[in-house]
Amino acid sequence: MPEQLLQFDRHLFHIINYGMTNPFFDWIMPWLRNPKSWIPLYIFIVFFCLWRYRKKGIIIIVLIACSAGFADFTSASIVKPLVHRLRPCRDPITSLTDVERISCGSGYSFPSTHATDHFAMAIFIILVFCMRWRWICFWGILWAGSISFAQIYVGVHYPIDVFCGALYGASVGWLFYTLFKKLQLRFPEWVPVI
Repeated sequence: MPEQLLQFDRHLFHIINYGMTNPFFDWIMPWLRNPKSWIPLYIFIVFFCLWRYRKKGIIIIVLIACSAGFADFTSASIVKPLVHRLRPCRDPITSLTDVERISCGSGYSFPSTHATDHFAMAIFIILVFCMRWRWICFWGILWAGSISFAQIYVGVHYPIDVFCGALYGASVGWLFYTLFKKLQLRFPEWVPVI
């Protein structure tokens, strides 16, 4: 990574992680980034798809899970080991001022797998449902974006890790939406028309 970009990334990280410190963020950001916090939302999505589209809703559920699974595997098992970027809490320079609000964690920093996974799911869901419910665009981006921002605030990822993870996740979400549209055309008896 070019030195100027690296310095900018560290500076932006410091602004978010240290400069934005406040009791409300200290309370909510660790909660936002915890996948268990979102279990009720995942259950709602599953039940909504099954209630609204019956058996055909299973296709949507499977593709949401596949988009997250594909994004997670490729991000964590392929890209991170290739890039080898240290987390801010392990970086010799950044760790001097890093405010650790959760355990630093193992593994590498680039890209943020939280950002990758959640943007993959969010973009897939947005593309599937936005023609019927426009408001889902705002809430989907807010959901994935807040989880991603929390990764920086708690001190485990740099802004570029999150930004690139979000872009990659959005691409994965779009890819699985394209697959969904192709399945819709080829197997209309199995895939819901929304």
